[in-house]
Amino acid sequence: MNQPAKPLDVPQRVLLGPGPSDVPARVLSAMAAPTIGHLDPQYLHIMDETRRMLREVFQTRNEMTLAVSGTGSAGMEAAVVNLIEAGDEMAVCVNGVFGTRMRDVAQRAGARVHSIEADWGQTTDASAVAAALKAHPKTKVVGIVHAETSTGAHQPLEEISRIVHDAGALLLVDTVTSLGGIDVRVDEWKIDACYSGTQKCLSCPPGLAPLTLSPAAVSAIEKRKTKVQSWYLDVSMLRQYWGEQRVYHHTAPINMTYALYEALRIVLEEGLEKRIARHARNHRALRAGLEAMGMSYVPKHSLTTLNAVHIPDGVDDAKVRRRLLEDFGIEIGAGLGPFKGKAWRIGLMGQSSSERNVVLFLSALETIMGQMQPSLPRGKALAAAAGVFGKP
Repeated sequence: MNQPAKPLDVPQRVLLGPGPSDVPARVLSAMAAPTIGHLDPQYLHIMDETRRMLREVFQTRNEMTLAVSGTGSAGMEAAVVNLIEAGDEMAVCVNGVFGTRMRDVAQRAGARVHSIEADWGQTTDASAVAAALKAHPKTKVVGIVHAETSTGAHQPLEEISRIVHDAGALLLVDTVTSLGGIDVRVDEWKIDACYSGTQKCLSCPPGLAPLTLSPAAVSAIEKRKTKVQSWYLDVSMLRQYWGEQRVYHHTAPINMTYALYEALRIVLEEGLEKRIARHARNHRALRAGLEAMGMSYVPKHSLTTLNAVHIPDGVDDAKVRRRLLEDFGIEIGAGLGPFKGKAWRIGLMGQSSSERNVVLFLSALETIMGQMQPSLPRGKALAAAAGVFGKP
């Protein structure tokens, strides 16, 4: 006879990896509110308020703003499959895992994809986008990752947006690791399709994908000659559920919507400007500490929300990460692709981005590496971080 499953016993971690981030108690409490029907008037009101707050965080007036049922990758797929029909041309900027994934999604949707390649850890140069659009003037959509989670690269968007729109194309942007932690100005930067995830800078459990579409993107969807490849992600039907008509499409993840609602309240209570400044300050302190330990950053243009650093020669990647987890309860991320075993990815996102966590992590890392390399000077990392925080 099978033994009954043991009671759930989940350890408390300090989440400093590439996601998820720590979730505030208020958000977890919101998830525990009573489940009601997905067409209940109270739930429909919560949906409306969630849309309103998402517009504030995206810095947009787009009517077509909603939360797709699924993680950030569902947001990517929704953006691509709604804008792309088989045979359409799409240019995708590829400089890491998520640019590569976007290209794959576009190919699966039947697009003729033109890759704009950059080395991993680098950003895409605006001139490369201009050259690609000149070579492929029928390009309908240009896709790019604002915050490349695999390398920590922060992609400037304003000049690229101008080039894309001058060519008559639509701009699609991945902000999974930037929304709520780094400036994302959808209207000002003329982003046509922008998606994110809940589990990073919004500090909400994974499960929803915020998505906003410009009037131009909605118009492109309305002019399609064929049905959207995905029934589940078809915005022409989702808009009827999230909009005034409230036509049933699928049973929404009700309690996850509660969580996102509360997470957005927290973001807006802090204020976007203050929140972005907090992420920047904690990044500077962490960077000062890591560089004081002799580490260098992977990207030239680093995210403040995700710090990708080269692992020093002779340091056992897996052993350090295991000790951080087992001895200090701290999770950080390993390198991906060409940086596997060669880089660490240290997230400072949302609730996880705090002075306490910077000090805790640097102290733990310095302790572990000092035991592995006794000649390593102690105290330099914390002193450097303290200098940024303005403390003796």
